[in-house]
Amino acid sequence: MKWDRIESQWNEFAGSARAHWNKLTDDDWQAITGVKGHLVGRIQKRYGVTPEEAGKQVDEWAGSLLDFVGASKNH
Repeated sequence: MKWDRIESQWNEFAGSARAHWNKLTDDDWQAITGVKGHLVGRIQKRYGVTPEEAGKQVDEWAGSLLDFVGASKNH
């Protein structure tokens, strides 16, 4: 899924992101506001991974949202 769609519909996807990266704090989530670079930076900090690894995790999560969106349309 393209990030501009995720960012524009962040409130819909934030719950899935929170479940995926449960080490992030409420302050982290308030700072992210759907901006991909903010999410990558917070993951890097909290999980102690490289920016590349954090970016890969975000891209994989974003790709999995296609399944989530498809499933919700079928209900």
